[in-house]
Amino acid sequence: MATKASAGRYAQAVFEIALERQELDKWRSDLETIAALGEDPALADLLENPRLRLDDKTKLLASVLKDISPLALNLVYLLVAKNRLNLAPDIAVHYQQMLDSYQGIERADVVTAVPLDEEGKRSLEARLGAMINKKVIIREEIDPDLLGGVIARIGGKLLDGSVRSRLAALKAEIARTAG
Repeated sequence: MATKASAGRYAQAVFEIALERQELDKWRSDLETIAALGEDPALADLLENPRLRLDDKTKLLASVLKDISPLALNLVYLLVAKNRLNLAPDIAVHYQQMLDSYQGIERADVVTAVPLDEEGKRSLEARLGAMINKKVIIREEIDPDLLGGVIARIGGKLLDGSVRSRLAALKAEIARTAG
């Protein structure tokens, strides 16, 4: 829990800097790049090695992260110095959530039985957006066991329009009226 809170504090500080400098998208991109550092096991091992001097680590990072802004590079140096580079993915997630909120965007996790085509995706985003008065971007997951319909998680709410849930509701209604 403490790491989530720390990641949130780092993300908040970064968001304020990005907002002040009007570099919101650049910081999003830089944070994604930083978060990806942990995906290279050899690099992660080097950066976590206590025998490797901080100066050597910063030189390595400067060569690997040539395309990020100097302030973002300073963030990486700080995380490495405090042995908290593992927070980078959570910082990126928190930052994206703040950016979405600032831009009036809500992300919805949507489960369907079959993949949606682009028109179906846009239509669903528009319908969900109308329900919550925000722009909605969906992340789609396919579950063939769903039978049909859609399950959406958005803003802490679950909207279940699946065939399975409708059948379960119908079964419960029949049981109530028969009992």
